[in-house]
Amino acid sequence: MNQRISWEDRVKGAYASLRPSEQKVAEALLANRKTAAGLTIGELARLAGVSQPTVIRCVRALGFPGFRAFKAALTAGPTGQSFTPLEGFCLQPWERAEDLPLKALEVHRELLEQALKAVPPRDLEAAARALAGARLVDIYGVENSLTPANDLLTKLTYLGLPCRLNTDPYLQQIGAAHLTGADAAVAFSRSGRSADTERALRLARRAGAFTIGVCGEKDSPVARQADLCLWTGAVGGTIYGSAIFSRVADLAVVDLLYMEIILSDYRTFSRSLDKSGAVIAGREYKET
Repeated sequence: MNQRISWEDRVKGAYASLRPSEQKVAEALLANRKTAAGLTIGELARLAGVSQPTVIRCVRALGFPGFRAFKAALTAGPTGQSFTPLEGFCLQPWERAEDLPLKALEVHRELLEQALKAVPPRDLEAAARALAGARLVDIYGVENSLTPANDLLTKLTYLGLPCRLNTDPYLQQIGAAHLTGADAAVAFSRSGRSADTERALRLARRAGAFTIGVCGEKDSPVARQADLCLWTGAVGGTIYGSAIFSRVADLAVVDLLYMEIILSDYRTFSRSLDKSGAVIAGREYKET
Protein backbone atom coordinates (compact mmCIF):
# COMPACT_ATOMS: atom_id res chain seq x y z
CA MET A 1 0.00 0.00 0.00
CA ASN A 2 1.47 3.35 -1.06
CA GLN A 3 1.70 6.26 1.35
CA ARG A 4 2.20 9.92 0.52
CA ILE A 5 5.25 11.22 2.34
CA SER A 6 7.59 14.17 2.07
CA TRP A 7 10.67 14.03 -0.12
CA GLU A 8 12.86 14.73 2.92
CA ASP A 9 11.49 11.60 4.60
CA ARG A 10 12.14 9.59 1.46
CA VAL A 11 15.75 10.73 1.44
CA LYS A 12 16.29 10.09 5.16
CA GLY A 13 14.51 6.76 5.10
CA ALA A 14 16.35 5.38 2.08
CA TYR A 15 19.77 6.84 2.94
CA ALA A 16 21.26 3.70 4.50
CA SER A 17 20.33 1.58 1.47
CA LEU A 18 21.87 3.96 -1.08
CA ARG A 19 25.28 3.46 -2.66
CA PRO A 20 28.04 5.73 -1.32
CA SER A 21 27.91 7.93 -4.43
CA GLU A 22 24.12 8.17 -4.17
CA GLN A 23 24.42 9.08 -0.50
CA LYS A 24 26.39 12.14 -1.59
CA VAL A 25 23.38 13.24 -3.64
CA ALA A 26 21.11 12.68 -0.64
CA GLU A 27 23.43 14.71 1.57
CA ALA A 28 23.51 17.56 -0.94
CA LEU A 29 19.71 17.60 -1.10
CA LEU A 30 19.28 17.70 2.66
CA ALA A 31 21.96 20.36 3.02
CA ASN A 32 20.19 22.56 0.44
CA ARG A 33 16.53 22.01 1.35
CA LYS A 34 15.47 25.59 0.63
CA THR A 35 17.04 25.81 -2.83
CA ALA A 36 16.82 22.15 -3.91
CA ALA A 37 13.64 22.68 -5.92
CA GLY A 38 15.40 25.17 -8.19
CA LEU A 39 18.47 23.07 -8.93
CA THR A 40 19.05 21.54 -12.33
CA ILE A 41 20.36 18.01 -12.58
CA GLY A 42 23.80 19.36 -13.48
CA GLU A 43 23.84 21.78 -10.53
CA LEU A 44 22.84 19.04 -8.11
CA ALA A 45 25.53 16.76 -9.53
CA ARG A 46 28.17 19.47 -9.03
CA LEU A 47 27.01 20.13 -5.47
CA ALA A 48 27.25 16.44 -4.64
CA GLY A 49 30.50 15.93 -6.54
CA VAL A 50 29.06 13.11 -8.65
CA SER A 51 27.99 12.48 -12.23
CA GLN A 52 24.53 13.22 -13.60
CA PRO A 53 23.77 9.48 -14.09
CA THR A 54 24.44 9.03 -10.38
CA VAL A 55 21.80 11.67 -9.62
CA ILE A 56 19.33 9.75 -11.79
CA ARG A 57 20.12 6.47 -10.01
CA CYS A 58 19.64 8.18 -6.67
CA VAL A 59 16.20 9.62 -7.44
CA ARG A 60 15.08 6.26 -8.82
CA ALA A 61 16.26 4.58 -5.63
CA LEU A 62 14.07 7.08 -3.80
CA GLY A 63 11.05 5.78 -5.70
CA PHE A 64 10.75 8.37 -8.49
CA PRO A 65 10.69 7.39 -12.18
CA GLY A 66 13.09 10.20 -13.09
CA PHE A 67 14.49 13.61 -12.20
CA ARG A 68 11.44 15.50 -13.50
CA ALA A 69 9.10 13.61 -11.16
CA PHE A 70 11.50 14.20 -8.31
CA LYS A 71 11.59 17.92 -9.04
CA ALA A 72 7.78 17.98 -8.97
CA ALA A 73 7.87 16.48 -5.48
CA LEU A 74 10.40 19.11 -4.40
CA THR A 75 8.17 21.87 -5.69
CA ALA A 76 5.07 20.43 -4.01
CA GLY A 77 6.81 20.35 -0.66
CA PRO A 78 5.91 18.09 2.27
CA THR A 79 2.58 16.37 1.60
CA GLY A 80 2.55 13.40 3.91
CA GLN A 81 3.74 11.75 7.07
CA SER A 82 7.16 10.66 8.18
CA PHE A 83 8.06 7.00 8.67
CA THR A 84 10.73 4.74 10.12
CA PRO A 85 12.06 2.14 7.66
CA LEU A 86 12.63 -1.45 8.71
CA GLU A 87 16.16 -1.50 10.09
CA GLY A 88 18.48 -3.75 8.14
CA PHE A 89 15.98 -4.30 5.32
CA CYS A 90 15.18 -1.69 2.73
CA LEU A 91 11.41 -1.67 2.35
CA GLN A 92 10.00 1.77 1.68
CA PRO A 93 6.29 2.70 1.87
CA TRP A 94 6.20 3.91 -1.74
CA GLU A 95 7.28 0.57 -3.22
CA ARG A 96 4.89 -1.46 -5.40
CA ALA A 97 3.65 -4.96 -4.66
CA GLU A 98 4.87 -6.23 -8.05
CA ASP A 99 8.45 -5.31 -7.09
CA LEU A 100 8.45 -7.30 -3.84
CA PRO A 101 9.31 -10.78 -5.25
CA LEU A 102 12.53 -9.48 -6.78
CA LYS A 103 13.40 -7.59 -3.59
CA ALA A 104 12.87 -10.68 -1.42
CA LEU A 105 14.86 -12.79 -3.89
CA GLU A 106 17.76 -10.35 -3.68
CA VAL A 107 17.81 -10.63 0.12
CA HIS A 108 17.71 -14.42 -0.12
CA ARG A 109 20.53 -14.46 -2.66
CA GLU A 110 22.75 -12.33 -0.45
CA LEU A 111 22.11 -14.51 2.60
CA LEU A 112 22.83 -17.71 0.66
CA GLU A 113 26.05 -16.29 -0.75
CA GLN A 114 27.19 -15.33 2.74
CA ALA A 115 26.43 -18.80 4.07
CA LEU A 116 28.24 -20.50 1.18
CA LYS A 117 31.36 -18.43 1.81
CA ALA A 118 31.20 -18.71 5.60
CA VAL A 119 30.80 -22.45 6.21
CA PRO A 120 34.04 -24.43 5.65
CA PRO A 121 33.53 -27.94 4.17
CA ARG A 122 35.66 -29.48 6.94
CA ASP A 123 33.34 -28.05 9.61
CA LEU A 124 30.29 -29.40 7.79
CA GLU A 125 31.94 -32.81 7.62
CA ALA A 126 32.78 -32.75 11.33
CA ALA A 127 29.27 -31.66 12.28
CA ALA A 128 27.67 -34.33 10.07
CA ARG A 129 29.90 -37.01 11.56
CA ALA A 130 28.91 -35.96 15.08
CA LEU A 131 25.19 -36.02 14.25
CA ALA A 132 25.37 -39.36 12.44
CA GLY A 133 27.14 -41.02 15.35
CA ALA A 134 25.18 -39.53 18.25
CA ARG A 135 22.96 -41.60 20.55
CA LEU A 136 20.52 -38.66 20.50
CA VAL A 137 20.55 -35.31 18.67
CA ASP A 138 18.91 -32.55 20.74
CA ILE A 139 17.88 -29.44 18.78
CA TYR A 140 17.34 -25.91 20.14
CA GLY A 141 15.96 -22.65 18.81
CA VAL A 142 13.28 -20.06 19.49
CA GLU A 143 10.99 -17.88 17.40
CA ASN A 144 12.27 -17.62 13.79
CA SER A 145 15.03 -20.16 14.47
CA LEU A 146 12.44 -22.86 15.09
CA THR A 147 11.97 -23.09 11.32
CA PRO A 148 15.46 -24.50 10.56
CA ALA A 149 15.39 -26.42 13.86
CA ASN A 150 12.23 -28.24 12.79
CA ASP A 151 13.66 -28.83 9.31
CA LEU A 152 16.72 -30.51 10.82
CA LEU A 153 14.43 -32.65 12.99
CA THR A 154 12.49 -33.74 9.89
CA LYS A 155 15.58 -34.61 7.87
CA LEU A 156 17.29 -36.53 10.68
CA THR A 157 14.06 -38.44 11.32
CA TYR A 158 13.85 -39.44 7.65
CA LEU A 159 17.43 -40.72 7.95
CA GLY A 160 16.45 -42.86 10.93
CA LEU A 161 18.58 -40.90 13.39
CA PRO A 162 17.24 -40.44 16.95
CA CYS A 163 16.53 -36.74 17.51
CA ARG A 164 14.39 -34.41 19.60
CA LEU A 165 13.05 -30.88 19.42
CA ASN A 166 10.97 -29.31 22.19
CA THR A 167 9.39 -26.04 21.09
CA ASP A 168 9.18 -24.86 24.72
CA PRO A 169 12.53 -23.21 25.68
CA TYR A 170 12.24 -24.49 29.26
CA LEU A 171 11.82 -28.07 28.05
CA GLN A 172 14.80 -27.56 25.74
CA GLN A 173 16.90 -26.66 28.75
CA ILE A 174 15.59 -29.52 30.90
CA GLY A 175 16.27 -31.99 28.12
CA ALA A 176 19.75 -30.57 27.61
CA ALA A 177 20.63 -31.13 31.26
CA HIS A 178 19.91 -34.87 30.86
CA LEU A 179 22.19 -35.47 27.88
CA THR A 180 25.35 -37.56 28.03
CA GLY A 181 28.73 -37.70 26.33
CA ALA A 182 27.20 -39.96 23.69
CA ASP A 183 24.81 -37.23 22.53
CA ALA A 184 24.99 -34.15 20.32
CA ALA A 185 23.15 -30.83 20.55
CA VAL A 186 22.47 -28.31 17.78
CA ALA A 187 21.42 -24.72 18.48
CA PHE A 188 20.10 -22.24 15.90
CA SER A 189 20.39 -18.52 16.60
CA ARG A 190 20.88 -15.87 13.92
CA SER A 191 22.19 -13.27 16.38
CA GLY A 192 23.80 -15.87 18.64
CA ARG A 193 22.40 -13.90 21.56
CA SER A 194 19.19 -15.68 22.47
CA ALA A 195 19.38 -16.18 26.25
CA ASP A 196 17.19 -19.32 26.19
CA THR A 197 19.12 -20.92 23.34
CA GLU A 198 22.48 -20.07 24.93
CA ARG A 199 21.40 -21.62 28.22
CA ALA A 200 20.19 -24.82 26.55
CA LEU A 201 23.47 -25.26 24.66
CA ARG A 202 25.48 -24.44 27.79
CA LEU A 203 23.59 -27.11 29.76
CA ALA A 204 24.14 -29.63 26.97
CA ARG A 205 27.85 -28.90 26.93
CA ARG A 206 28.05 -29.17 30.71
CA ALA A 207 26.35 -32.57 30.44
CA GLY A 208 29.11 -33.74 28.10
CA ALA A 209 27.28 -33.63 24.76
CA PHE A 210 29.04 -32.47 21.59
CA THR A 211 27.61 -29.03 20.89
CA ILE A 212 27.06 -27.39 17.50
CA GLY A 213 25.99 -23.79 16.96
CA VAL A 214 24.47 -22.40 13.75
CA CYS A 215 24.95 -18.66 14.17
CA GLY A 216 25.24 -15.44 12.24
CA GLU A 217 27.83 -13.99 14.61
CA LYS A 218 31.12 -15.71 15.39
CA ASP A 219 31.90 -14.15 18.76
CA SER A 220 28.48 -14.55 20.34
CA PRO A 221 27.23 -16.24 23.54
CA VAL A 222 25.74 -19.19 21.64
CA ALA A 223 28.87 -19.61 19.51
CA ARG A 224 31.04 -19.66 22.65
CA GLN A 225 29.07 -22.63 24.00
CA ALA A 226 29.59 -24.60 20.78
CA ASP A 227 32.34 -27.16 20.29
CA LEU A 228 31.80 -26.47 16.59
CA CYS A 229 30.15 -23.36 15.16
CA LEU A 230 28.73 -23.21 11.65
CA TRP A 231 28.79 -19.49 10.86
CA THR A 232 26.12 -18.49 8.35
CA GLY A 233 27.38 -14.99 7.57
CA ALA A 234 27.28 -11.57 9.16
CA VAL A 235 24.13 -10.40 10.92
CA GLY A 236 22.60 -7.67 8.75
CA GLY A 237 19.90 -6.18 10.93
CA THR A 238 17.69 -6.43 13.96
CA ILE A 239 14.67 -8.65 14.44
CA TYR A 240 12.73 -6.10 12.38
CA GLY A 241 15.21 -6.15 9.52
CA SER A 242 17.07 -8.77 7.51
CA ALA A 243 17.21 -11.11 10.50
CA ILE A 244 13.61 -12.09 9.74
CA PHE A 245 15.00 -13.74 6.59
CA SER A 246 17.72 -15.61 8.51
CA ARG A 247 15.93 -18.94 8.09
CA VAL A 248 17.02 -18.88 4.42
CA ALA A 249 20.71 -19.25 5.28
CA ASP A 250 20.02 -21.61 8.17
CA LEU A 251 17.86 -23.88 6.02
CA ALA A 252 20.67 -24.01 3.46
CA VAL A 253 23.06 -25.16 6.20
CA VAL A 254 20.54 -27.83 7.24
CA ASP A 255 20.39 -29.07 3.65
CA LEU A 256 24.17 -29.21 3.50
CA LEU A 257 24.31 -31.19 6.75
CA TYR A 258 21.64 -33.56 5.43
CA MET A 259 23.60 -34.27 2.25
CA GLU A 260 26.88 -34.59 4.14
CA ILE A 261 25.35 -37.16 6.51
CA ILE A 262 24.03 -39.21 3.58
CA LEU A 263 27.44 -39.18 1.89
CA SER A 264 29.15 -40.29 5.12
CA ASP A 265 27.44 -43.71 4.80
CA TYR A 266 25.52 -43.73 1.56
CA ARG A 267 24.35 -47.35 1.71
CA THR A 268 22.98 -47.10 5.26
CA PHE A 269 21.23 -43.78 4.84
CA SER A 270 19.83 -44.48 1.38
CA ARG A 271 18.20 -47.58 2.87
CA SER A 272 16.84 -45.46 5.73
CA LEU A 273 15.33 -43.05 3.23
CA ASP A 274 13.77 -45.95 1.32
CA LYS A 275 12.23 -47.21 4.55
CA SER A 276 10.89 -43.76 5.44
CA GLY A 277 9.54 -43.33 1.93
CA ALA A 278 7.72 -46.66 2.13
CA VAL A 279 5.95 -45.54 5.31
CA ILE A 280 4.39 -42.51 3.64
CA ALA A 281 3.88 -44.09 0.23
CA GLY A 282 0.32 -43.83 -1.02
CA ARG A 283 -0.49 -40.93 1.30
CA GLU A 284 -1.21 -38.52 -1.56
CA TYR A 285 -4.75 -37.27 -1.85
CA LYS A 286 -6.66 -39.03 -4.62
CA GLU A 287 -9.86 -37.89 -6.25
CA THR A 288 -12.75 -40.29 -5.69
